[in-house]
Amino acid sequence: MLSGIAIAFLSAAVADKNIYTVASDYVVTIHGTSNLHAWDEKVQKVSGNGTINWNKDGSFDLSGISIKMDVHSIKSDMGSVMDNNTYKALKADAHPQIVFTLLGQAKSILANANNKIITVNGNLSIAGVTRFVEMKAKVNMQGKSKLIFEGSQPISMSDYGISAPTALFGTLKTGNDITINFKVSFQ
Repeated sequence: MLSGIAIAFLSAAVADKNIYTVASDYVVTIHGTSNLHAWDEKVQKVSGNGTINWNKDGSFDLSGISIKMDVHSIKSDMGSVMDNNTYKALKADAHPQIVFTLLGQAKSILANANNKIITVNGNLSIAGVTRFVEMKAKVNMQGKSKLIFEGSQPISMSDYGISAPTALFGTLKTGNDITINFKVSFQ
C-alpha cells in the first residue's frame, strides 16, 4: 500500500516535466568581419534537448538544456576555402561539435510570455575549450507544444584558443570577434 502511494506521488511530481527536443526549423548563423568585408556562416545541423517543468500557475522552468552544433555542417557564404579554414580553426576533427549546456535552472518564466527576454547561464564549448556564458534570449510560446528561443551571443575567438581563419594566402584575415545568432525551437 505504501509503495503504491509513493509511486502515485512520484508519478504526479514528474507529470509536469516534459522533455523537448530541438525542432527542425532552427536557424543558427555565425557573423564575423574581415579586413575586406563582413561574412556569414550557417550551421546546418543542430540538435539538442531540454526539460521544461510546468508550474501550477502556468509558468515554467527550464532545466537540463543542451544544444549541439555540428562543426562540419558550418557553411560559409564565401565558399569551400573558408569552410575548410573554419573547420581547421575550430579543430573540427578533434572537437566535432559546439555545445551549449545550461547551468542551473531558468525559473518561473510566465506562460504566454511572448517576447519575454530571459537570461540563462551556461557553458559554451568550442574547439575543446569550455567557458561560462551569460546569454539573453527572447522567448515565444506556441502553447505547451513549442517554445522558441531567439537571440545572439558575441564571442571572441581568442577566448577559445582559436586563431582567426585566413584565406587567399593570408590576404583575407577574419576579425577576432564573431556573433552567433540563433532561433531555436523546442517541441
